[in-house]
Amino acid sequence: MASQTSEALVGGAVLAAALGFVLYAGQSAGLSLRTSEGYNLSASFRSAEGVTLGTDVRLAGVKIGTVTGLDLNPETYRAQTQLRLDQAVQVPDDSAVVISSEGLLGGNFVEIMPGGSPFYFEPGSEIEDTQGSVSLISLLLKFVSGGGSEGE
Repeated sequence: MASQTSEALVGGAVLAAALGFVLYAGQSAGLSLRTSEGYNLSASFRSAEGVTLGTDVRLAGVKIGTVTGLDLNPETYRAQTQLRLDQAVQVPDDSAVVISSEGLLGGNFVEIMPGGSPFYFEPGSEIEDTQGSVSLISLLLKFVSGGGSEGE
């Protein structure tokens, strides 16, 4: 009888630990059970290499949103992205959007570089000033082939 009780307690502790790990992993990945308040903006990039659904949108290094849509515009052949930003953050309407890298081995993220305008983007607006991702491999190939050397 005592062994059945101890087995039940150990089983309960294992289930509680597993549930804790699942919740921690979900929070670390940026998943949430609640729907966040926010608004959508769009941006068009020449290259959105390294950006996927769920990629962070950051301003001054702080996550303020995520990429919620990524499609190819068949008319312009540009990557059309949908950004969901936190309702508390207002972005000046002369801001730029850049796809940045966390480093040589890090992933990419979408960075908003705020402008100085006193006016803000309305929900659903498109950010016109964009800079796509730069391929590290193409930069290395250009450097190795001597494309960047001067004075020779």
